[in-house]
Amino acid sequence: MTSARGLESALRPERLPAGYGCRAATRADADTIHGLVAAYEGALHGRTTTGADRIAAELALPGLRPQYDTLLVHDAAGGPAGYGWVKGRRARVHVHPGHQGRGLGGALLGWAETRARHTGSDRLAQTVPDADGAASALLRARGYSRLVTEWLLEIALPGEPEVPDPPGGITVRPFRHGDERAVYQLTEDAFDEWQPRRKSYPEWARCTVERTTFLPAASPLAFAGDQVVGAVLALDVPGHDEGYVDRVAVRRDHRDRGIARVLLRESFRTFHRLGRPACTLWTHSGTGALSLYQSLGMTVRLGSTVYGRALVAPAGPADRVSRP
Repeated sequence: MTSARGLESALRPERLPAGYGCRAATRADADTIHGLVAAYEGALHGRTTTGADRIAAELALPGLRPQYDTLLVHDAAGGPAGYGWVKGRRARVHVHPGHQGRGLGGALLGWAETRARHTGSDRLAQTVPDADGAASALLRARGYSRLVTEWLLEIALPGEPEVPDPPGGITVRPFRHGDERAVYQLTEDAFDEWQPRRKSYPEWARCTVERTTFLPAASPLAFAGDQVVGAVLALDVPGHDEGYVDRVAVRRDHRDRGIARVLLRESFRTFHRLGRPACTLWTHSGTGALSLYQSLGMTVRLGSTVYGRALVAPAGPADRVSRP
């Protein structure tokens, strides 16, 4: 039986470049990690696209054990140089732009693969901005292949958007306290068509309605009678002058009726009234929704690719840790 400390040590990268050390991240590191991610995104895109609350939410996800599932790399002066995060089949790796080209990306990727194997995952996927050619090349060289394409879409809001009337039998109102469970059911049912696994309610809530940036006023819901059949969940991210739509879902039996169009325009109108000059959202090729967003006047700002590969299980028992 392997001790917790022993497993934590065993899953650290075998080789880090000279002058670097590492440790597990904690929730108290959320701002430090966000600073690293913001520097990476700023160097790549000229702006930050990830909010600090997203990092905090990921570190607090149910089932995530930061002492095993995260890795924070620091330089000789103790400054953040790289960050890795693994949960199930998903990984996230970032290297500070001031420390790129030194092998940290490869070390973190190797750590992520080892960690995923020890939790029993047979595959691993990672999203990489298309502008990061070095990271894409590294993944391809390690046997990763393209799974789906993601796009960050934007729409300018110079004037108040017109909102069409909802289709017959449908009413629309903003999200209210008490809607959480119904909206969870709706969105997870809709996303079951393309997401690899269904989230538990605590995990879903941590990443949506429990985020400090969740904005109910810009999150309209569509009802058929007393049943939720459509939802837009929006965020108001500090430090950004744009609105952000985090999720869009319509129940299967109410699709192709214009409900998503009504909800999105309602959200856009709210952001315009709040003084936001634009609104953004992410989508990917698995949803088939790109044409809908483009028909609303949204355009592609930047793209990313999700890469994945199969993993070979470790020879020993998976993740056997003695508990205090």
